[in-house]
Amino acid sequence: MCSQDSHTSTVNPPMESNLPRPLQPSPKHPEITSPLAEVNMVILTQDPAAATEKREHCRSAARLCQKGGCSRAGREPAGAGSSCWAGPGPARGRLWAGPSRAEGGRRRRRAAGTAAPGALQRSVVLPAGRHSASLIFLHGSGDTGQGARTWIKQILNQDMAFQHIKVIYPTAPARPYTPMKGAFSTVWFDRYKISNDCPEHIESIDSMCRGLTDLINDEIKNGITKNRILIGGFSMGGGMAMHLAYRFHQDLAGVFALSSFLNKDSAVYQTLKKNESILPELFQCHGTADELVLYSWGEETNKMLKSLGVSTSLHTFPNLNHELNRTEIEKLKTWILKKLPIEAAETNE
Repeated sequence: MCSQDSHTSTVNPPMESNLPRPLQPSPKHPEITSPLAEVNMVILTQDPAAATEKREHCRSAARLCQKGGCSRAGREPAGAGSSCWAGPGPARGRLWAGPSRAEGGRRRRRAAGTAAPGALQRSVVLPAGRHSASLIFLHGSGDTGQGARTWIKQILNQDMAFQHIKVIYPTAPARPYTPMKGAFSTVWFDRYKISNDCPEHIESIDSMCRGLTDLINDEIKNGITKNRILIGGFSMGGGMAMHLAYRFHQDLAGVFALSSFLNKDSAVYQTLKKNESILPELFQCHGTADELVLYSWGEETNKMLKSLGVSTSLHTFPNLNHELNRTEIEKLKTWILKKLPIEAAETNE
């Protein structure tokens, strides 16, 4: 298995000769050129929601495969909690997008139920100078902190790093995930289905809010005040960040949500209807071609939060699917430095 500690892992890329068979990139996602590309087109499940979610997991895994982040000759991507396997499946040799053999064994050995957050694993990019602010970036479903860091590093050709800001990429604990028929995956919370028109799984959301509060408190113990901490993320990570900030930590510096959404009757909206305090600013980005988290869902989230007193911005990216791109990350970096500028004392050092 790939190492997933709090620092950069070094893994050897898969040997092409060991791959099941050469595949062509997905027509809809040509940026994926790993053996998992065809998973976008061949999903062996009768549940459309599970199929959609599996595609997101496998796209995360494919990005890591491109960077050598796979084990077992590219068949078991670390970025998806080893739950995607690109080898021949049980149906006439087609690709199997279900649990890997190893994952099946692990699942049988694990007790069912929601995983306790505990101390979250994390990948950290330290500031070049004196640490005076912190940024917490939450990955999408099925990914890891290290996977999100590697993805952004691939887009920018370097880490997203700052002179004074520590960047923290935590990893969600593995838990049973309903859209994947109860398979274990590294997700921040459970969902009844992938839709903005259904109840939230509030028990798992609140459980993870407690775990992430511990992470915020760690930064406070290190001398960073809450108004010098930003939190946000991609996809499910952005949704998790909005719950954490707008329900429990309204004194944070700001929130960012990339290709994310809140459900129509979200607990966030219910909380803000009773709120009278100043709220963290929201920076939002979304691609108009997103097939997993529809652009309209992100747009509706933005409008609702604005109507409830949140200062919001929504940056639209034409033809961008459920992905990040360089322009988006550069816009995010500019906003981060606006919210967390270098303090005067630091500029005089």
